[in-house]
Amino acid sequence: MAAAILELDPSHEGAGRVIDNIVRLERRIFPKHESLARSIHDELKRRNSGLIYVASSAAGAGGDGDEVVGYAMYTCPTSLCASITKLAVKESCRRQGHGEALLAAAVERCRRRKIQRVSLHVDPARTAAVALYTKAGFQVDATVVGYYAPHRDAYRMYVDL
Repeated sequence: MAAAILELDPSHEGAGRVIDNIVRLERRIFPKHESLARSIHDELKRRNSGLIYVASSAAGAGGDGDEVVGYAMYTCPTSLCASITKLAVKESCRRQGHGEALLAAAVERCRRRKIQRVSLHVDPARTAAVALYTKAGFQVDATVVGYYAPHRDAYRMYVDL
């Protein structure tokens, strides 16, 4: 994987284009009621949240053609715990290490903040995602009944740092 992981700086002149890319990906990957597409700007304003992403410059070396191929959002609501609220990779770019790299980078950012536990929720039907999190050391802590919708549960997973 040659692409670098970047931290979104909302004040950077290209941030709007990156956010637009993420919103498009978000709408493609997640059902409407699970999508952050409409609330992403509010999420980014939270003091203890961050967004990292991988961009592909296949469209051109000048940077203007960069397309977001994956992203992760995380929040650190307390000094001890953090949550990965989103992790997604464009379908055509999966199985290339982007998700693993984003997850590792998000966990590392939490580790640098002296966070003790990182948690996340995942649909048990998303077996590739569950396998990714398990490979990274996350373990299932509970099944949250009806988390996504009635009759659609989630695993709550965590890793202690």
